[in-house]
Amino acid sequence: MIDNIYLQGRSLSADDIDLIQNLIRQNPDWNRTRLSRHLCALWHWQDSAGRTKDMACRTMLLKLHRRGLIQLPPRQKAGFNHCRGRSFQPVLHDTCPLQGTLQSLGTIRLIIADNQPYRDLWQTLLCCYHYLGFKTCVGKSIRYLALDDSDRPLGALLFGAAAWKCAARDNYIGWSATARAQNLERIVNNMRFLIPPWISVEHLASHLLGLSLRLLPKHWMLKYKQPPLLAETFVESERFNGTCYKAANWQHVGWTTGRTRQDRYNCIREPIKQVYVYPLCPNFRTLLSQEVA
Repeated sequence: MIDNIYLQGRSLSADDIDLIQNLIRQNPDWNRTRLSRHLCALWHWQDSAGRTKDMACRTMLLKLHRRGLIQLPPRQKAGFNHCRGRSFQPVLHDTCPLQGTLQSLGTIRLIIADNQPYRDLWQTLLCCYHYLGFKTCVGKSIRYLALDDSDRPLGALLFGAAAWKCAARDNYIGWSATARAQNLERIVNNMRFLIPPWISVEHLASHLLGLSLRLLPKHWMLKYKQPPLLAETFVESERFNGTCYKAANWQHVGWTTGRTRQDRYNCIREPIKQVYVYPLCPNFRTLLSQEVA
């Protein structure tokens, strides 16, 4: 008998594992995609916007397979992804040194960089100038590109899915494991934040953080039909002091343990990072701690 396990935000019982095993056994002609889509329909597994969580289900099945709990059918073909294998070509952009005050920049705009030409410019900035680079983002996300009055790029931000576990954040919220599994999608993670190296404008970073968090709840709600309740981010201490987050009123709540979400065998070590959070509504703790029977 297996204890309930949480994968991709879903609690799986022994009966659930048996169901998946039976589906695989009874349908030997099914590929992995058909299996995941059937499970999503069977479980009514959808996001808050009513979209089937097919990718989450496929990832869950792969994790069960790797743990030896199920035996997936062999892959029939390589995963289909329009962007996979495509060589990204950076776009030309203004890199003239920019100094001065916030006021000298005029009206600073944050553009959602989902469409061209903003998307390629946004990706160019992160690929070329962010120390982590950028390849792709799986799951929910909002991409912001900051521009001045003259359409010069001032910064790039990416908000996406929260970390599954983070002791400092979880202790700050005070929720149970069940509540975390049910409500984790109400937290967004500031996964990337970049001010290009040719820009030196005091208070620009904290201004962009503040502006993004004023816009994010509305944009997230429009895109995913559910407002976020809390923002989180992780700051690598050996590189940064977190000054702009402090100036933008983010709260430092602790440190990471140096493990990653891919660390299945407790052997992958990552730099220790500071954990910062920003409440997006007054009663976030109450809402995040609610459990649905």
